[in-house]
Amino acid sequence: MKDGEVILLENTRYRAEETKNGDEFSKELASLCDVFVNDAFGTAHRAHCSNVGVTKYVDTAVVGYLMQKEIDFLGNAVNNPERPFVAILGGAKVSSKISVIENLIDKVDTLIIGGGMSYTFSKAQGGTVGKSLLEEDYCEYALNMIQKAKDKGVKLLLPVDNVIADDFSNDANIKVVKAGEIPEGWEGLDIGPETIKIYADAVKDAKTVVWNGPMGAFEMPNFAKGTEEVAKALAETDAVTIIGGGDSAAAVNQLGYGDKMTHISTGGGASLEFLEGKELPGVAAANDK
Repeated sequence: MKDGEVILLENTRYRAEETKNGDEFSKELASLCDVFVNDAFGTAHRAHCSNVGVTKYVDTAVVGYLMQKEIDFLGNAVNNPERPFVAILGGAKVSSKISVIENLIDKVDTLIIGGGMSYTFSKAQGGTVGKSLLEEDYCEYALNMIQKAKDKGVKLLLPVDNVIADDFSNDANIKVVKAGEIPEGWEGLDIGPETIKIYADAVKDAKTVVWNGPMGAFEMPNFAKGTEEVAKALAETDAVTIIGGGDSAAAVNQLGYGDKMTHISTGGGASLEFLEGKELPGVAAANDK
């Protein structure tokens, strides 16, 4: 190579060895460089040849500026936040957010729950949820988290009303009902207007807000209001606002609020595992060098 030249490799996942973190491909990658810089936060939660294995065979391995920015913002938010510290968790399933809930409930002042996962909490408290997304096996867990929040003095906010539909379609019949009063044949697809106001008020009072997961089926316009209004509340607050990648980041950018946020993470799974308190293999491998 001449000075100033760059070699662009093909997608490393075309190599079967990549995801197995094997030595041979790791050595092959390491032979191409003197210094390895990992700036791919979005894959930092995976132990692959191109971000972990390669570090074993180079003298110098470091994280790049983007990676450092992600670590700094997410790390400060979780471990040294300005208070009040509010975390907003949405998305489909409680099971995918268990570790996040357990880690954050020890750190936040207010925990807001929305999205499909909220119906498991509603059912656990004796509510009716119709044909809403539900993880029956996690109802007891939901009750335990409600009690744990009380014991720790954490304000746990759950929906008080929902936008429901008789079909998973933007063209379905729609109405608003109180949370826990969803009739048979109907499903909750968004938080309702009263819940939006409560959640927005909590954001206004915060100094640090971390958001991961939409409030409803925001890909359909009739069920996007909750996610839109939460995004708007974050855009209007003076708090440090951190969007944890994935659907939340997509929603914020689609709505044109991206430049209003303090930080939008480039990692979906990586930011989620960081919020769980896990050590990310891609970060640890570079730091070890």
